[in-house]
Amino acid sequence: MSKKLSGRIRRLNIITHRDAGYFFSSLIIIYSLSGIALNHVDEWNPDFIIEKKEIQVPSGYLTNQLTPELITEFSKRAGEEKFKVYDIPSENRVKIYYDNASLFIDLQTGEGLYEKIKRRPVFYQSNVLHRNSLKGWKWVSDIFGGFLIIISITGLFVLKGKNGITGRGKWFIVAGFLLPIIALILHELS
Repeated sequence: MSKKLSGRIRRLNIITHRDAGYFFSSLIIIYSLSGIALNHVDEWNPDFIIEKKEIQVPSGYLTNQLTPELITEFSKRAGEEKFKVYDIPSENRVKIYYDNASLFIDLQTGEGLYEKIKRRPVFYQSNVLHRNSLKGWKWVSDIFGGFLIIISITGLFVLKGKNGITGRGKWFIVAGFLLPIIALILHELS
């Protein structure tokens, strides 16, 4: 291969790596952030913040005594002005529903549990994209995945010499391969 052709290929490789990296940098950050959050789904809810508050209402009511006015009075103690609907899941208990919240009350004791759900900022939106929950986003995600492969391959050939793929780069590639291989071997042994 001539030096001139080799130089053009190298230049094209660097331009492809640089421009694709710039273009997809926001998606790389979004998917990485979402991936980290989803890795810890057993420890916290990456989509929603659930606020719980115990409240006390007058006790001793029976379910047949419930009226919209009484439900509104209970709701105000939880900080809600307007309820959507309520139901009676079991004897002496009522559950009141609001926009993104609910209130569960034991009518005999007057003890209530109010729960409000809010979207976790940034994480919710990142997870919507990461899980392909938007119509048509699957294709954007597939293209992004393809370009991650291109960015990775072109990145291997950006540097030359002792810091490039034929120098210390090859050792980092081997180390990078060892990590998933070791994880898979440990998985198979367990």
